[in-house]
Amino acid sequence: MPASLSPLPPAPAGQPFTRESLFDGSVMAALKACAPPDVRLRTQEELDACLDATLASHDPADDLYLFGYGSLMWNPAIHHIDAAPALVRGWGRRFCLWLYMARGSVEHPGLMLALDRGGACRGIALRIAAEQVRSELQLVWRREMLSGAYAARWVTAECQGERRRMLTFVANRAHPRYAGRMEPGEVARYIADGRGALGTCRDYFQRTVDALQNLSMQDSELERIAQVLTSKSRAVSGSDLA
Repeated sequence: MPASLSPLPPAPAGQPFTRESLFDGSVMAALKACAPPDVRLRTQEELDACLDATLASHDPADDLYLFGYGSLMWNPAIHHIDAAPALVRGWGRRFCLWLYMARGSVEHPGLMLALDRGGACRGIALRIAAEQVRSELQLVWRREMLSGAYAARWVTAECQGERRRMLTFVANRAHPRYAGRMEPGEVARYIADGRGALGTCRDYFQRTVDALQNLSMQDSELERIAQVLTSKSRAVSGSDLA
């Protein structure tokens, strides 16, 4: 595995989260438009206050490392100096957040990745230049922190032979969208069926699996889910031929 991955490949075409859509607020508007009536999303002022509180313990003269384990690996959409493989212990990559908007809906709910307690997770450390930390994280906050289902958390990660302090996003277990731990078959069912105004859970899942494979990283839980999805697809194809 390479010590450095910079520059990362360009973002896949057709993704709802682009630098431009995050910057001009169109993604926030789209998410608010497709949110169920009982879902409250944060205002820009609330997002800014949350970001300020998170950065209160960060030295503004230092670069910041952002740990990505899902779409931030294949579509970071932010300016960064460098990217490198990283390992976080004590937190595992899990589909443990319900999705009722974006890539899910009330009619076709999906599941989204988060870090949840237990295990370990391999991902990508994005290094953001000190002078760009706040402006770049504003875009990340619009993407990850709008509903409150994630909690921003500082973790220690192993990266390039060193232990480094990094910012990442973990599941907010107190949030109504927290789904807890499910069996791979149940997760696969929601990934296969989840779809909404901004895409499908299956697309998100496959792009994450592809990114891990390209980085020569293994995730046994995602591999088990992928096996169930493949079996389901073969079963459907077989019934079509019968």
